[in-house]
Amino acid sequence: MDTLDKLRILAEAARYDASCASSGGKRGRTEAGLGNVEGMGICHSFTPDGRCVSLLKVLLTNHCIYDCRYCVNRLSSNTPRARFTPDEVASLTVSFYQRNYIEGLFLSSGIVGSPDETMEQLARVAELLRTKYDFHGYIHLKAAPGASAALLAKAGRYADRLSANIELPTQADLDALAPAKRIDETEATMASIAASIADHAAAPRPGTSFAPAGQSTQLIVGATPATDATLLHTADRLTRTHGLRRVYYTAYSPIPESPSGMPAAGPPLVREHRLYQADWLMRRYGFGVDEIVDEAAPQLRLDVDPKLAWALRNRAWFPVDVNTASRPRLLRVPGMGVRSVDRILETRRHRRLTLVDLARLRVALGRARPFVVTDDYNPGLRWLDRADLEEKVATQLPLFGRR
Repeated sequence: MDTLDKLRILAEAARYDASCASSGGKRGRTEAGLGNVEGMGICHSFTPDGRCVSLLKVLLTNHCIYDCRYCVNRLSSNTPRARFTPDEVASLTVSFYQRNYIEGLFLSSGIVGSPDETMEQLARVAELLRTKYDFHGYIHLKAAPGASAALLAKAGRYADRLSANIELPTQADLDALAPAKRIDETEATMASIAASIADHAAAPRPGTSFAPAGQSTQLIVGATPATDATLLHTADRLTRTHGLRRVYYTAYSPIPESPSGMPAAGPPLVREHRLYQADWLMRRYGFGVDEIVDEAAPQLRLDVDPKLAWALRNRAWFPVDVNTASRPRLLRVPGMGVRSVDRILETRRHRRLTLVDLARLRVALGRARPFVVTDDYNPGLRWLDRADLEEKVATQLPLFGRR
């Protein structure tokens, strides 16, 4: 099998892994070196469903010893198989970079032989790129759960980001669909990476780094009956315990010749989108999981974003005076993002804010207006008490008339 045939098979096989990102890395470079992770060093492009494909995204091999029912590369699948050597992947990456096709590498793999054997080859690709080709672009390596700490440490020395995929939120889910995998083993891998990151941060050594863009993981959505509440609680626990930079939510996609008992169709992609929005509220806006989903309502609404859904359930919390409210309180207002809130806090040091000021500061007034008080606008409860408030705000219809 020639290189292009391998690439066709292994790039196609990699598309089910969405946990690739190229942000957050900082890496020095030599004058004659290739690649850059800063500024415009990573060029993002996107598939029609919104997934980032800015990197050469490929598997080292799609051979695998595991028989996960949701995976196209499972042991019992009859999918065509291929395998790169580490030298082939390193050479391809540099060749594609020099042709301006890609700006970095996202490398995953099926598990061959053992987690250690797989991790050794993944780390070897990154080592070759850094030492043989003097490549300073972005490298994201998958961390094989169960691999030794020494091999994870080697991978982290050369890669910008590592990710050990948890895949399903509970051990019961894994027992049903991937019985060879264990959450505690994946978490042990995460803990090892987190410890190495912390050690390097505590005693940095000039000219070295360890996974400077941190670690991430992926959760598959819709392959099991697990609720959004279960997914978000798992993501929140993993983030707090292991310092994850990101959790990626991937809508289950039925695979060719899917095993019996698997869903015939994946969940709507908007569910994946709502999970990302909820995750962002937890990371950047100060929301707790139980404020977004709870036992009474364990699923995120698909028709309304989770921040607006919270505001509609908690109308007594509003309106918020933008000229006096604290930053955490402003972050709860629909239509206000982190940047617009920071602009509000800076601007109000010099003058009191009006509705026109909010518009200039990039606040989405169509959503925010019922929930705020400004220097020239105080709606009281007249919008908050309206039965059709949700319809008006959720659809952002030409709104609210005049003050």
